[in-house]
Amino acid sequence: MAQSINTKADLVIDATSFLGMGDYGKIMIGDHGFEFFDNRNVENFIQIPWEEVDTVIASLVFGGRWIPRFAIKTKRSGTYSFASKKTHEVLREIRKHVDADRMVRSLGVWDVIKRGVMSIFKRKAK
Repeated sequence: MAQSINTKADLVIDATSFLGMGDYGKIMIGDHGFEFFDNRNVENFIQIPWEEVDTVIASLVFGGRWIPRFAIKTKRSGTYSFASKKTHEVLREIRKHVDADRMVRSLGVWDVIKRGVMSIFKRKAK
């Protein structure tokens, strides 16, 4: 049985984890960390203490009106991607525990394409 790292839950909401195949479960944001528990397998969980969070990356669409998914980059363990129906609420709760300068926007589609084209020209120039 998974033991929670939080003593108080600020927000519990349905979500999807994109670690491997998409797993449906619940996100719990509490006083000590961020947790994801799978609905089907209780032993399939992700626990990230607030001290371990390096950055929170939000993918914005339509000028920030819709946030389909977000990712949490940790200091040692890598990056974990999640989605929720109410991502705005989740990010507001995370902002209470993580500094605002560590919450960033991901690159848009055109920014990725522009960087790719620019890197091709920079390689040819060398």
